[in-house]
Amino acid sequence: MTLSEFKDQVYLAEMPDHLSVYLTALWHDAKGDWKGGHDLIDQLPGRDAAYVHAYLHRKEGDQYNADYWYKRSGRPRSQLSLEKEWEELVSYFLTG
Repeated sequence: MTLSEFKDQVYLAEMPDHLSVYLTALWHDAKGDWKGGHDLIDQLPGRDAAYVHAYLHRKEGDQYNADYWYKRSGRPRSQLSLEKEWEELVSYFLTG
């Protein structure tokens, strides 16, 4: 699946099958369900979960919490717009 195809899927009423937990969280976020996305990621270990977690808290406006999760992810705080960071995340998980 490409980024463009994933974006098209966001407009569907049902989530596509066989998405990773990270893509599922990003799908929920794109549908306007920040909490649903956060709830999926909140207790997951690992750098990939921390990367999504950081983005979600940055989007929430909690920069302090976001910075904590960026540090745990091993990535610097994104300087991209939220939309571009979301696209970067989706592309990363689609190719990984």
